[in-house]
This record gives sequence, structure tokens and C-alpha cells, in this order.
Amino acid sequence: MSEPHYFGVRHHGPGCARSLVRAFEALRPDCVLIEGPPEGDALLPLMVHADMKPPVALLSHAPDEKGLAVYHPFAVFSPEWQAALWAVQAQVPVRFIDLPVAHSLGIEKARADAEKAEQADQAEPAAGSDAETMQAEPGKAADPVATDATEEPVTAATPTHPGDADADTPDSPATDADLDPQADAEDARGDPLTWLAQAAGYADGEAWWNHMVEERGDGEELFAAISEAMLALRSEWGERHRSPEEAQREALREAHMRQCIRAAQKEGFERIAVVCGAWHLGGLQAKATAKADQALLKGLPKVKVQSTWVPWTYRHLARASGYGAGIHAPGWYEHLWTSHQSTQPRAIGWLARVARLMRERDLDCSSAHLIEAARLADTLAALRERPAPGLEELHEASRTVLTLGDESVLHFIHDALVVGDRLGAVPPDVPMVPLQRDVEQAQKSLRLKPEATHKTLDLDLRNANDLARSHLLHRLNLLDVPWGTLARVGRSSRGTFHEVWNLQWQPEFVLRLIEASQWGQTLAQAATARVTDESARAESLGELSSLVDRVLLADLDTAVAAATRALENRAALTGDALQLLAALPPLSNVFRYGNVRQTDATLVSHVLDSLIVRAAISLPLACSAIDDDAADQLREKLLGAHAAIALRQSPEQTEQWQRALAQVAQQHQSAHELLQGVAVRLLLDDGVWSADQVGPALSLHLSAGAEPGKAAAWLDGFLNRNAVVLLHDANVWQLVDQWLSSLNEEHFVRVLPLVRRTFSAFGPSERRDLGQRASQGARTAAAPLAAPAWDETRAALPLPLLRELMGLTA
Repeated sequence: MSEPHYFGVRHHGPGCARSLVRAFEALRPDCVLIEGPPEGDALLPLMVHADMKPPVALLSHAPDEKGLAVYHPFAVFSPEWQAALWAVQAQVPVRFIDLPVAHSLGIEKARADAEKAEQADQAEPAAGSDAETMQAEPGKAADPVATDATEEPVTAATPTHPGDADADTPDSPATDADLDPQADAEDARGDPLTWLAQAAGYADGEAWWNHMVEERGDGEELFAAISEAMLALRSEWGERHRSPEEAQREALREAHMRQCIRAAQKEGFERIAVVCGAWHLGGLQAKATAKADQALLKGLPKVKVQSTWVPWTYRHLARASGYGAGIHAPGWYEHLWTSHQSTQPRAIGWLARVARLMRERDLDCSSAHLIEAARLADTLAALRERPAPGLEELHEASRTVLTLGDESVLHFIHDALVVGDRLGAVPPDVPMVPLQRDVEQAQKSLRLKPEATHKTLDLDLRNANDLARSHLLHRLNLLDVPWGTLARVGRSSRGTFHEVWNLQWQPEFVLRLIEASQWGQTLAQAATARVTDESARAESLGELSSLVDRVLLADLDTAVAAATRALENRAALTGDALQLLAALPPLSNVFRYGNVRQTDATLVSHVLDSLIVRAAISLPLACSAIDDDAADQLREKLLGAHAAIALRQSPEQTEQWQRALAQVAQQHQSAHELLQGVAVRLLLDDGVWSADQVGPALSLHLSAGAEPGKAAAWLDGFLNRNAVVLLHDANVWQLVDQWLSSLNEEHFVRVLPLVRRTFSAFGPSERRDLGQRASQGARTAAAPLAAPAWDETRAALPLPLLRELMGLTA
């Protein structure tokens, strides 16, 4: 029985990949065994498909367990990718030999179930005990997830690598799996490679490994050196700094890999190549019997698993993303991989790419700059006894020569080149659920290509294609696939015919689409079913009204009917003024966008009208007998509801609301003074109350006999954190001035913090204008100007054209 040839590699290491290809060409193995998920064996032939473009990942998920999944990413410079690609092209049997994902996810599910049961047992005795005991358990959050921030107990969506398929958390020590040589070490205790690095004069294991392995390509001899070093380290390191759970998991993985190697030997293969994480070399060559390994693997938990290829990004390969086997510079590693095939020195090629980026941004970068930067990089490499400049030398040369020491200019180089913005692609033949195919078809038909980079999309909703794009993005958001988010800066992101979206595709969206396929086979069906379910489970009117708004923007009539019906049922049973007021702003958006979006605003008009009436009835009572904090909270809801009712533009509903405001304004004994002031200001702004009506209210609340704290609260509400009424209404200015002047010293000291808080809400320019106004002293109100005479016939002439331009035509 022939002995296997072991190749210990670093995941996503271009030097390892280059040396591995050379070693395979020399060895010509007749069987290739790779550390990776056995569920992906059937997908390996797709690697040679013309449409397969790394980076990609094997996604293995449990269809019966939501959120239970794992990714195994590959780049073109990943040794495992190159090994499998070589075998497929050479038509040599190739297999993944790591512990099956069905078992690793089964173990995770069993562990999560046990934790839930334990938490439930601990929570039971707390029933009836004090609040402190009851709140102890909810603080136990689920494990963090790097990509989608889910709170499921099993961290399914954490991106993992072929040697760490079931990593628990993104920041777990790199030594908890196969201790890839790129492990992020903070000290010698956390990374055994640091021992070798310090012996060779390097600060850390990362720099040492890059210099000795990734920037070279020595063939099979390299792996003999790696094996000798890692066997020695493992014998000294042992299982220190590893929890019992981690040690057990690694023992299971290595036992399964040994079993797979024995099976290949029994099949009669003579030149078996085993590609694994370097730390596993000692475990795979350990003197363990087949019987012992079989006993260890017996009875493991198992779940049903499905696998497919999905696109991946360099940003998700980077360690900064939280990926347990992440690398610092995926873009630089790709350059190392491709530059060895070129006759041009890698430093020249890299600096040329830097120069192109700088010139695209109108930054000065001449040929002389590049020549001097290349010379400096070569000099630094020679001083450090390196065969060629590495990323560190090229970065220092670029900073010194190209930017004259300005580090900030190089940030875009890090994002675009060092990390990279590449998004992979998979063939259409890969297994997909119908929902994925429906989304892909919509993306193609609407010419909306998924990209890993940030992209701004400006939509004109009067255009049919842009309107369909808007519907697609809104429907995906309903399924918790936020490919696009509405912009919150610059021009308004939402208008009568205008939307601005920020787009960035994330690889984990594929898993979310797979999970969302439980709701339907098309995007419209899935979003409708999801909304119907959410409507039944919603607990507040605000949540339901917001859902109705989102569904209308997604153009889902059936879902609108379900959400509207749930909203009506909830509104009929609720008398909570805060909920009623919070429900109005989202529904009012329907009337702002309805016509241009081709949605039927009448679907929710009667619901909105009934909510306005109920809110108006409950408002006076809600403003009574409340403390300052509750009044401040109600103030925000009241202002939002007032703006929403103005958008509705219904005379009947507006009149009922204004009567409610007038009732609040006149409740001198019961309503909170802050809300009384707000009500008076809104009535004044809408022209319902004149200055003559507001004057007595000001005099009453700001009189010398008024309690200073209550007077300041009324003034805060009346000014509404807007200085315009003070600056431009002489009567209001005079009343406020007289009130402040009439306070004695004791009252002035008491009211000063409250008034200061009110005026602090004004902008700097408003405060400056107020100071100038105060310096002018008292002045009488200006006489009202006569109303100009209008020719109504001439004024009406441009109205038809204006309606057409603004999209208001029927």
C-alpha cells in the first residue's frame, strides 16, 4: 500500500498554490484528496465551466433549519482551488475529505438546542422572582456573525474556509481549526508561527510566512520544509490554548480525513496527493487505527444538507470582514498569482496600477514618479534581504514618492488594489431554487447587474424600466435582502417621481434568497406571502402602517390588501394615541407617490381617514396628566402626524384634526404646557388662528404670575425649535421680551436653563439674527401690506402644463 504525498498549505496563499501546481506537474497524482466539504464533490466538474469566475464559495445549507449554513470560499490563488482544478482538467479522481457538513452542522444544531434547553431551565425558577433575576438570561446573545448580523443561535452564515467549516465566531483564534500559517497573532502564545518568525528576525508569523512562502514558488521541496516545521511546532504546542470543544471538533475532522485516505489506499491508487491545512499534517500522519477513528465518528448528529456554488467577493475574503481564515490583502495576492506568469516584474505592474488609479482621480503621477518609486522599492527590498519588493516596500515607496508622505491619499489604493472589489460569477448550470432564478432573470431583464462595489442608482419613476427596478429593490427588501437602500444624503431620496438608491451586492444574499424560497417560487409570490405572515404577527399600528407603505412601493396588491386588513383590525381595537399618531406618516406617503408609481392610493385612503379621526379624538386626552418625558415623546409623534395629515389634503379630516389641536391649546388646566404651545404654533402656521388670537394665549402663559417652569415649557413648544416666528413677528417678539423682563431675579434664575435649552435648538445663524434683533430694542409691529390684486384668469393658464411636468395628470 503506497504512502500518500502530503501538501500542507495556507488557505488562500498564492505561493502555496503556485508551488502546489508545480509539485502536481512533477508528481502527476492519480488521486487528489482535499480538505473540504464532501457535499461539494458533485459540483467540482463545474470548476472548468467558462462562466465560473473565482472568487466563489461552496454554500452548504440545511433546508429544514433556517439560518443553518456554512460557506467555503475559494479564490483563483487558493491552493485547494488550484488542486481541484488541476485534477478536474487532468480527469483525475478528486474528493473533499473534511468532516461532512451534515455532521458539523448537526453538531452545531445539537449544541444550540442544548444551550436553549439550559437557558429555559435557568429561566423557569426565575418566574415570580425579582426583575434583576428575570433579566439575567436575555443578555446572553447568540454568537456574532460577520456578514449578516443574524441572531440565530447557530452562526450559520459566518463565512468559513475549507479547513474551518464550523468556526463558531469570526474572531475566534485562528488556531482553533487548522491553524493556518496566516493566523492573526497578537503574541507568541496565540500563534506558534511567531516562534519561528522571531527566530528568523521577523516581528510576527504573518510577515515571516509571506516572505518565506507566499512570495516564492519552490515546488514540492517547499512542502517538505513546511511539513518539518509544522510537525515540530505541533509536537511542542500540543493542545494548549484550545477548549475541550475545539479539541474534540478537530479530532473528529482529522479522524474523518484519515478514514478517507485509507479508503483511497484500499482502492489501489498509487500516487495519492493530500492537500490540507498545514497544522493538520501532524494529525493526518498520526499513528491512529482505523478502528479507533471509526469508533470516534460513530453516532454523530446529522442534518439534511444541500450544496451549491455562489459568487464571492475579495472583501469577504479579507480578514477585516471577520472571516476566520481571512487574509489582509486579497488584491495583492491576486497580483502575486498573476505576475508570476508575466515577464514584467511584479513591482512595475503594481505601481502601474497605482498610477492608473491616481490619474483617474486627477492626482499627479508622472513616469518619473514611477521610476523613482520602483527604484526605492528595490532598494528597500535589498536592504531587507528580500528577493523582490513586497507589499510593504511598495506601499512605502508609493507614499514617499507618489504622495510625498501623505498617507490619506493612499486609502483608495488599499480599497481598490490591496483588498480589491472583485465579485465572482457562477455558471447558470449550478443548482438554484426557483426564487433565485426569478431574481436573476429580473436582474438581467432590467439591466441591473449585481456588483460588489458601491453604486448609486438614480431612478425616474415616470420611466417604465426605472419603475420596475424600484419594484424589484423594494420587493427584495421585504424579503430581508437589502441589495439597495434609499439614499439619505444629497437630493431627496424619495419624491413624486424620484428615488436614489445605494446598491452593493453581498454574497450572503444568496442564502437569504434560498431561505426565502419557503414563501414562494417567484419574487412577487414570496414577498406577498412574507408580508401576509408579518401582518398577522405585527404588534403595533406603526409597524403595520409602515409595512403597508413598503408593500405599496413594491407594487404588491394582494399583500396590500392583507396588510390593510390587519391594520384595520388592529386600529379598531386600539385606543393608544401614540400608536395612532405613529401610524399616520407612513400611510401618508401613499398619497405623495401614488399616481406616478401607478399604485391605487384608494386601497388605504379609508383606513388613513379613519385613523385620523381616531387620533383626533384621542389627542386631547393623551395630552393630559403626563410628565415632561412623556410630553416630549408625544410632541414628536404629534408633529409627524400633523405633517401626514397635511399631505392627505382632505378638508374633512384636516378640520377634525385642527379642532383637536384647538382643544389642546385651550386646555389650560389639564394639558401639558409643552403640547399646548405646540398646538398654538401649528394653528398659527396653518392660518387657523390669527395673531390676535395667539396674543392672548402668549399673554396668559407668559404673564408674570405664571409658574416659570411651565411658562418656559409652553414657550419651548410654541417656538417649536424654530426662530422664524420670533424674528419676523414683532408682536410675538414683544410678548416674549416683556415676559422675560418682568421676571424677578429668583424666577429668572429658575427659568434660565429651560429657556437656554429652547434657544439652543436654533441654528447658529438664527441665534446670531436673534442677537442682532435684540440689540435694536423694542419696535412696533409693521402695518400689514395690502393684498396684491391678482388676475385669476391669467394665473390659471400655466396650471395644465405644471401638472403634466410634475406628474400629476390623471
